[in-house]
Amino acid sequence: QVQLVESGGGLVQSGNSLILSCVASGPTFNHYAIGWFRQAPGKEREFLAAISRTGDNPYYADRVTIRFTISRDNAQNTVYLQIDSLKPEDTAVYYCAADKVRQYGSSWYWDYDYWGQGTQVTVSS
Repeated sequence: QVQLVESGGGLVQSGNSLILSCVASGPTFNHYAIGWFRQAPGKEREFLAAISRTGDNPYYADRVTIRFTISRDNAQNTVYLQIDSLKPEDTAVYYCAADKVRQYGSSWYWDYDYWGQGTQVTVSS
């Protein structure tokens, strides 16, 4: 089992960048693909990006391919999500999740086995 803790959220101005971190507990972090999702009030949880157990083959939701970058550092048990050119519509709670089955992760939230508690990102115009 792995425990995930997100951080790096906060109140930011539109146009700025932000780096979110997802730190995992336990020695088997590299056994999990990691995905990032977000959920805005009144909306469904939205897939953003996923990265494989080894850090290669990252992939993104079509609508975020330009502004979002996912990366991981297995030595630090951490996955990052950088968001550039933030917009007010990026306001949401951002979650990371671990997939123990699929090497490259998934874009479906129900495929993930473990979730963090989320970090709030609020973008002011």
